[in-house]
Amino acid sequence: MSQQKLSDFVEAQAKEFGVPGVAVGVLLGDQEIYASHGVTSLANPLPVDEKTLFHLASVSKTFTATALMRLAAEGKVDLDAPVRRYVPEMKLADEQAAAQITVLNLLNHTAGLDWNLVDDGKGDRSLAGLVAKLPELPLIAPPGARASYSQAGYNLAGRVIEKVTGLPFEHAMASLILEPVGLSDTVYGLAEVMVRKFAVGYNRGENGELHPARPWGAFKEGARADNPGGGLASSVSDLLRWARFQLGYGDGVLPAPVLQRMREQTVKLRASSLGDGLGICWFLHDLDGILGIRHGGSGNGQFAELLIAPERNFAVVCLANAGPDGYPFNQSVVQWTLEHYLGVVEQEAKPVPYGEELARQVVGRYEIDAMSLDIAADGTRLTLAVDIKPEIREASDEEMPPGYPAAAIGFLTRDGDEYIVTEGGLKGQRGYFSRDDNGAVIGVDLAGRLFNRVAQSP
Repeated sequence: MSQQKLSDFVEAQAKEFGVPGVAVGVLLGDQEIYASHGVTSLANPLPVDEKTLFHLASVSKTFTATALMRLAAEGKVDLDAPVRRYVPEMKLADEQAAAQITVLNLLNHTAGLDWNLVDDGKGDRSLAGLVAKLPELPLIAPPGARASYSQAGYNLAGRVIEKVTGLPFEHAMASLILEPVGLSDTVYGLAEVMVRKFAVGYNRGENGELHPARPWGAFKEGARADNPGGGLASSVSDLLRWARFQLGYGDGVLPAPVLQRMREQTVKLRASSLGDGLGICWFLHDLDGILGIRHGGSGNGQFAELLIAPERNFAVVCLANAGPDGYPFNQSVVQWTLEHYLGVVEQEAKPVPYGEELARQVVGRYEIDAMSLDIAADGTRLTLAVDIKPEIREASDEEMPPGYPAAAIGFLTRDGDEYIVTEGGLKGQRGYFSRDDNGAVIGVDLAGRLFNRVAQSP
């Protein structure tokens, strides 16, 4: 596949979705192919290239998990040990859960922790400060009972790294992973970002116009507590190097069997666009008989996607600097590269016809700590809307990304449990509704997170 064909597709998709700057990298065996389009900033434009830094958001978790795997391989961390062995001061609202949560529970999102603690901009915003606030974090399930994507869990994993190494998290990551792998443009913090070429994030307002996203990425002044779960910035060039490392080229940092273990299923996922299951951090996908390991990230005005097919020595990286349009751009590029490089064609899901009775069962409001999700029906279709809670926006002195307005969803099963978003910025996202023993809907999963039902519409 020629570089020109990839470039033509990337340019066409960037224009279709209205993304100012995008960078794509493809690894096929020993060959690296890059395609970029657009500019780093609309106000002060520089051409985007394979060295341009974007905010990785949750793709950062793959680095945190791999660092813990190195510590485990060196005998310094036991994945099956309680987190309290390494962070004895950790407390939760439920003492039994606090004593039971293991390091592995953090790495495969089965700790039972809600999404995250709201950053109010006050107090100690370090990882130690996050641990001190954990009693405020809701618990959504007993440890090990189910997977629910948790930023707080990965930030707590970062504190484990600090305690075991005796180093600040960012210094430990540089020593354990970033420097040995040769990732010179994969960095934490604005002080490192600002001396490199980087892409400004953008959000689309109600009038359709793009405006710069502030703050840049996760880099709020004085805040380090989100770095393990989402604090890295990097380039497609460095991310292809990261993919090579994960494919087992290893550079002597980690033995191939340790990397292989990260790809083995630890928990099954139901009706999730994130994957069929979770390994250690990686979301696992069956790509028409080919194993794919994948992780995405969504930041303030920026989206990242990394997919690796180990059996084919293949990887694709997509970085885009606009929200929410960067997400569908990235998904379209991943699908195109899978088809044109590996011959894998994703089959489009077809929802069942709308049914009034099923709609009545699910309409209402659902929440996690910082966000609300509303399901509504108009007699012909169901819609899903997600937004940051108004009180969270009002309490923050920083700009927050916009929510996702109401978009159509359709059931994938006649019992009304599994669904897919069929339009808008979340198009293609799958999830399911949870029911109690009496069959009443009590929660909805979206993007791997459980939103609990708090109100039922009349």
